[in-house]
Formats: sequence, structure tokens, C-alpha cells
Amino acid sequence: MTTALYTHSDCLAHRTPPGHPEQVGRIESVAKALEGFDALDRRDAPAAPDGVIGLCHPQSHIDAIAAAEPKSGTVALDEDTHMSPGSMQAARRAVGGAVAAVDAVMAGEVANAFVATRPPGHHAEYEKPMGFCLFGNVAIAAKHAIAAHGLNRVVIIDFDVHHGNGTQDLLWNEEKVLFFSSHQLPLWPGTGSEKERGKYDQIVNLPLAPGSGSLEMRNTYTRRVFPMIDAFRPELILISAGFDAHRADPLAQLEWETDDYTWITEQICDLAAKHCGGRVVSTLEGGYDLTSLAASAAAHVQVLMEKGA
Repeated sequence: MTTALYTHSDCLAHRTPPGHPEQVGRIESVAKALEGFDALDRRDAPAAPDGVIGLCHPQSHIDAIAAAEPKSGTVALDEDTHMSPGSMQAARRAVGGAVAAVDAVMAGEVANAFVATRPPGHHAEYEKPMGFCLFGNVAIAAKHAIAAHGLNRVVIIDFDVHHGNGTQDLLWNEEKVLFFSSHQLPLWPGTGSEKERGKYDQIVNLPLAPGSGSLEMRNTYTRRVFPMIDAFRPELILISAGFDAHRADPLAQLEWETDDYTWITEQICDLAAKHCGGRVVSTLEGGYDLTSLAASAAAHVQVLMEKGA
């Protein structure tokens, strides 16, 4: 068995204005960091059709995003979220990569997978692009796992520094998905309090204080997250892998270290080995300091490869 890497050159065509943190260089940095990982099963992320995106978004949203794509330059959908020529196809690849990774892992073709695509997805709500995100990549992958593979217990762990408000919105009424989001609070987008629990108490928000660092994160996951996953007995674990909680990242102040991504990936993979045959699909979310993004993503994938071997 091995680890699959899903990516596509179309994700480089999604352009943002100069100085924007969600830039083409993010994917280039991750790709370079993974160049020496020869055992990776490298696969092209397919483009998701409307029907797949429609697992979480109405056709009106899909059509509005497609219509907003400019012929040249960039256009702002809000103060943070932009599109350029090629953005729609990049977004389809981001969704399609996550869905294809689920299919490959469920089929036993690979042990686990990392989806290195952009734009990210965990802020996109039902009918609202926001926070650099157009579609809810990981939420769609979860819905696909339920619809196409008959799963009844899917876990999503979102360790991006920002609250996964989009994933929460898209899965608010989905009792088959247990969603965890650890995030800095206060911080944009301002959501993610512990009081936001979903229709079936299946949403678990874990706000962390600025400067709380590695120890608080590890204690929070050890005390609260991992016992709940054990009790839930997932059939698949999905990860929204944002690397912007790193101390070098310019957008937040959680002060995590690169080793923390090694640790949390090891714990997740061990839980997956215990409950669901090691089935893990990780999708890239944030991470805006290119050096720490590359190092953290490499550490994350290294563990996936070691655990999936």
C-alpha cells in the first residue's frame, strides 16, 4: 500500500491579486517540498462535475461562481475572495481531487491520500464563497463518501487556524459526519464557539487562545477529540489540513511548531488504523508562510506515507 498525492497544474491558473496570501506559490512550495517523496502515487485531480459539487451547493451557487469568472485579470467576490481566468476549473479540480481520493482509499487502491490543490474550501458556505474558498471541498468529499460508499460514520478534523465555518454550515444537518474544528478565537471569521453544535450535536468546536501554543493544542486533542473519535468508530477520517497555525504564519498567533503537524498526523493515522483500516484523506486548506507551509506539509505527508506503508 502507498499514499496517493492528488494535484493538478490547473490549480496554478487560479490567480489572486499581488500580495494576496492565497497565492500560486503555495502549491509550488508544497510541490517542491514533496519532490523527493518517490514512493508517492502521484495522480491528477479530476474536475468535478456540477452533480458532485451539488452534493453540498445549489445549482444557483455553481452557476454564479462560473458566471463571475473574468475573461482577464482578477475579480473580487468579496474583500478576501478572488477569481481569475481558470479559477472555476481549479475549483473543480480541488473538489474532484478530494472526491477521487475518497474513492481510491475506499477501493483499497491506496492506504491514504493527500490532496494538494487550491482554492481551499472550508470557508465556502451553502450559497456564499468566502475566505479564499469557492466550494466546500472536504464537506463534498464527506457527502460523497456517504452517498457513493454507503458510509454511516465519517470524521472530519479541521486543524486550520481559522474556523471551518463553511464545513460547519454545509454539514449542520448531517448526522453521519462528526466534525471537529480547532481554531484560534478571536480571529476571522469570528464563528466557531463551543455553543455551535449542529442539529445532532455532531459539530465540535475547539477554540484556542492566541499564543496558546503546542501544549494546549495537544492537551485539547488528547482530552476531547480522540476519545470522541474512539467512541464514534469512524469508517473514514477526512482532514482539512491547514498549516497556518504555525508560529511563522503571518495571519494568526497560535504558535504551533512543525513537529506539531507530525504529532497530530500520527495520532489521526493511529485512530484510523484502529477503526477504519487506516483510511485517511487529507485536503490542503490554509498556510501562508511559504517556508513553514512547505515544511509542515512535508512532515504531514511523511507520516501519511510511513503509516500507510
